[in-house]
Amino acid sequence: MTERYVLDLQEVDETQVAVVGGKGAHLGGLSRIEGIRVPGGFCVTTDAFRRIMAEAPSLDDRLDQLARLNPDDREAIRTLSAQIRRTIEGVAIPGDLAAAITRALAQLGEQAAYAVRSSATAEDLPTASFAGQQDTYLNVVGPAAILEHVSRCWASVFTERAVAYRQRNGIDHRTVHMAVVVQQMVFPHAAGILFTADPVTGNRKVATVDAGFGLGEALVSGLVNPDVFKVRHGEVVAKAIAAKQRAVHALPAGGTQEVAIDSWRQEQPALTDAQVVRLVQLGRRIEAHFGRPQDIEWCLIDDGFQIVQSRPITTLFPIPETGDQENHVYVSVGHGQMMTDPMKPLGLSMWQLTAMVPMHTAGGRLFVDVTQRLASPASRAGLLDVMGRGDPLIRDALETVLERDDFVPSLPDAGPGGPPAGGASATIETDPAIVTELIERSQASIAALERDIRTKTGPALFDFLLEAFEEHKQVLSDPPSMQAIMAGMEATWWLNDTLQEWLGEKNTADTLTLSAPDNVTSEMGLALLDVADVIRPHSEVVAFLQGVEDEDFLDELAKLTGGTEARDAIEAYLDRYGMRCVGEIDITRPRWRERPTTLVPVILDNVRNFEPGAAERRFEQGRQKAQKKEQDVLSRLRALPDGDRKADEAKRMIDRVRTFIGYREYPKYGIVSRYFVYKQALLEEAERLVQTNVLPEKEDIFYLTFQELHGVVRSNQVDGRLIQQRKDAFRSYHALTPPRVLTSDGEAVTGAYRRDDVPAGSLIGLPVSAGTIEGRARVILDMAEADLEAGDILVTTFTDPSWSPLFVAVAGLVTEVGGLMTHGAVIAREYGLPAVVGVEQATRLIRDGQRIRVHGTDGYVEILP
Repeated sequence: MTERYVLDLQEVDETQVAVVGGKGAHLGGLSRIEGIRVPGGFCVTTDAFRRIMAEAPSLDDRLDQLARLNPDDREAIRTLSAQIRRTIEGVAIPGDLAAAITRALAQLGEQAAYAVRSSATAEDLPTASFAGQQDTYLNVVGPAAILEHVSRCWASVFTERAVAYRQRNGIDHRTVHMAVVVQQMVFPHAAGILFTADPVTGNRKVATVDAGFGLGEALVSGLVNPDVFKVRHGEVVAKAIAAKQRAVHALPAGGTQEVAIDSWRQEQPALTDAQVVRLVQLGRRIEAHFGRPQDIEWCLIDDGFQIVQSRPITTLFPIPETGDQENHVYVSVGHGQMMTDPMKPLGLSMWQLTAMVPMHTAGGRLFVDVTQRLASPASRAGLLDVMGRGDPLIRDALETVLERDDFVPSLPDAGPGGPPAGGASATIETDPAIVTELIERSQASIAALERDIRTKTGPALFDFLLEAFEEHKQVLSDPPSMQAIMAGMEATWWLNDTLQEWLGEKNTADTLTLSAPDNVTSEMGLALLDVADVIRPHSEVVAFLQGVEDEDFLDELAKLTGGTEARDAIEAYLDRYGMRCVGEIDITRPRWRERPTTLVPVILDNVRNFEPGAAERRFEQGRQKAQKKEQDVLSRLRALPDGDRKADEAKRMIDRVRTFIGYREYPKYGIVSRYFVYKQALLEEAERLVQTNVLPEKEDIFYLTFQELHGVVRSNQVDGRLIQQRKDAFRSYHALTPPRVLTSDGEAVTGAYRRDDVPAGSLIGLPVSAGTIEGRARVILDMAEADLEAGDILVTTFTDPSWSPLFVAVAGLVTEVGGLMTHGAVIAREYGLPAVVGVEQATRLIRDGQRIRVHGTDGYVEILP
């Protein structure tokens, strides 16, 4: 096949990214849409770029050097990428290639002005925009200047920012090729950007137009503030006209210059409302063509719009698919489950199959549709109450949506409301034997599952699992279990509300629940202190653990003095807690039993930071503190009018909360224990698929849903392309922040605390564990990288039960996600750690090592000088 070095824009479309890069492919696609005008031009293809790269043999060594550099070594990246750019710009363009470019120019008009624009094969993809990574040159005149700027565009594959971006995202430099778009310049009255969805809220029904005078460069470079128009259903619903003091204009001989705008024009809108509406109609046509919201660069010439670029908006959170045109309101499952990372398809489908309510997926996350419950006044109040107690931001977001009269329809009260929240718990006795029996029943159910699954393989395993999921749901919805959980939570709420009213004291239950019995999650943190006690006396074992990297380190331990005891202690811990891990609601995440190295840094922190016997002491101190608090509360109540009745009522509730609050953590432990049994069986099945060459590797099953995997096991055939697409999509979901509340218009509704009782500059959150603590913030996003000193305050995005071993080592807790009854809050109270959760962007606003003060009683964090 002969190389084609030049293609007219009219000849290309979006399928040819590999030939003309993302920008060229999009422009070609745009030029084919009826009614859309695109300035004429051509693409210098990636064949030309490869030819130029081949002409410079010294590049190979330099690319090898570049690949070996640390992404954080900015100086080395700067020096080496500059050398590579100089080398590429120094390559003489071969005669036949130069002739192909100048021929194309002659057809369009040699002395016209052109924009010469980089178009890399890895930009403007649905999953990565790479915006601004490479260069664009405006108003280039004459063949010699155009050839020189084409060379510069080729070299711009290696701008420092593009190289750093690829290094950080694990993209091989050799896989990115550069095409160049040469396009007739337009000299617009006005130019700007059109987003066919609101880039801030995500609302797909609202388009946003940014407009300024002259070339769009003034807006893109931040030289001026644009006029901003918002359009919904074909009308301008909001606008802000800026004082536009400067514009960028083209010079006749080539290049551009900044010019001042006459004072009388500065506050004139760059577009009329009618023009804005017409532009948005064009944008909707472009969006329909590409099948997703677009970020579009436009120019206005003699009252007609020309489109000079369109790329997907990659930052929008996807909308769950429903197949209808109705309005829907979705609540994030991840915020309640303390897991806002994306989940792999097997993880999503397994959670859906074992959950108590239908769940929808979007952006690798799970959502519950609450539209029906919001529509009926009876169920609405209960839903808002439960959501508000868990996470006030979710409640506020739902109320924000309800305030828009037209979004959620109002149903008569007969709507499917279900029983009011917590109504089921009145019948249960305050009897510790109930909890003991519930735990024994759960353990027996898991033991039976482990026994029965052993003999199942192939399609029979999947039939067995579908039955096991039904039992899983029965265990979850078991009335005594639900009643025990609600009894503990309601007693907590009663104590906090009533004692604040009677004694004027906030969050008293936080102290009254310290070291409550039967809390499997807090026991897990203390048990790791006991493991550290076994290891501490053996210096050889401690030294060995400091260098551990391989997962089979437990086998090596036995060769060391004290190693057998150390191994047995870790093994016993893994037998009881090895099914846990960060993000454990996603079955595909590696469990501690599968990756025991995760626990090593935490064990070593415990060895360093604690004395022997710390676990028992911690538990006993908490128990005594709670007891002392109980005596104090009861004696103060007795001194009040009608004091004996109040004290008796409080005593009954204190006994009730201590009986049931620990069990709150048990059902999740049961779920995760069952999950690990399912996972091991499915991985054995995957192993068989690998051995029979159906799958390249075991972990590929994680990118199939449970139902798809069932199909693969039945047919012994798999669609490799589907797995690759899912891997790419999963990678892209990491860049998305899941909203607490999402509407079917795509609007992410954040909610606000609406409080005015906190000092200026503080970070507001939800108070979940009383007390005030000051200390060094440790911003930790991965538990395996913990390196804690006594007195540190843990700052992270979310904490599920697997984080509780870290809680014993810290003095306070701040998280971005969480509610009053989520695991991190429960365990923080158990251990007596002041904690504030639901602090928006805490891990970005608080820097690692900064001193902070956590106000766990009042729900805010101060960053100290």
